[in-house]
Amino acid sequence: MAEPQTAAPATADIVIVTTNDIPGATVARVLGPCYGTAVRSRNIVGNVLGGLRAMFGGSQTGFTQMISETRDEALQALRAHAAALGANAVLAMRFDSGEFDAGQGQAMNEVTAYGTAVWIEAPNGAPAAEPGRQSPWGNRG
Repeated sequence: MAEPQTAAPATADIVIVTTNDIPGATVARVLGPCYGTAVRSRNIVGNVLGGLRAMFGGSQTGFTQMISETRDEALQALRAHAAALGANAVLAMRFDSGEFDAGQGQAMNEVTAYGTAVWIEAPNGAPAAEPGRQSPWGNRG
């Protein structure tokens, strides 16, 4: 089994999966927990319009977009943390989210993406994701 490389792959090369393993890959080293957190809020106009829309019912597209963008930012932060730990994959990724009041009626949306940072190897013993090279399993994030 090859030793994990010392230089972390680029964040785009980090494989992120919600499963505890990747079929055909071997976990060569568990590097520990990793996470990425993002916090966002809508501007005052968006909050007022969202509040009016909520009174009459219907889809909250502005809030849905904000949550989606917050989740994407959390995933990018997770990738960066995993790369800083020297990982080329994150297993068992999960999301946790919440909302809190920042004062003056300003709601903040918080999303944390977390999982286990690992170094995986492809079936031939090569690193599953080398810097600048696509993983054999594709970008799963």
